[in-house]
Amino acid sequence: MKHALAGIEAVTFRLPTGEYLPAHFHVTEVGLVSKHFIDCGGVERRETVVNFQLWEAGDYDHRLAPQKFLHILNLSEKILGSEDLDIEVEYQQATIGKFGLTREGNDFVLTPKQTACLAQDACGVPAAQQFALPQLQVAACTPGGGCC
Repeated sequence: MKHALAGIEAVTFRLPTGEYLPAHFHVTEVGLVSKHFIDCGGVERRETVVNFQLWEAGDYDHRLAPQKFLHILNLSEKILGSEDLDIEVEYQQATIGKFGLTREGNDFVLTPKQTACLAQDACGVPAAQQFALPQLQVAACTPGGGCC
């Protein structure tokens, strides 16, 4: 991400809908998040990501310059280390949204994240009953229908 900040004039984040975050957003946190868990198949797992928290307030004159963002990232190196980790972004919407991050041109693009069963072979859900999230939103579940 640091190399991407070197060649741009403004830091812009775009939501999956195509909308841009307001130009007066803040980076309120840069952190290292570790998750140690057991999946539904009983397998112990660990995940570690770099986490940015983006926030907007009523200070409409605020603008995060690429040099300032780079300075924040440099300060966070003592926590993040030098490992190349995935980046996760939190952004306040109706609730805190969690996104992946990619880059398109000069924009940083927040990408949707989805839940998934990590032990599909062990959790007992037949493949015919596994739906992608968009399908679940439109599927009609009825008692005894097997989907709820």
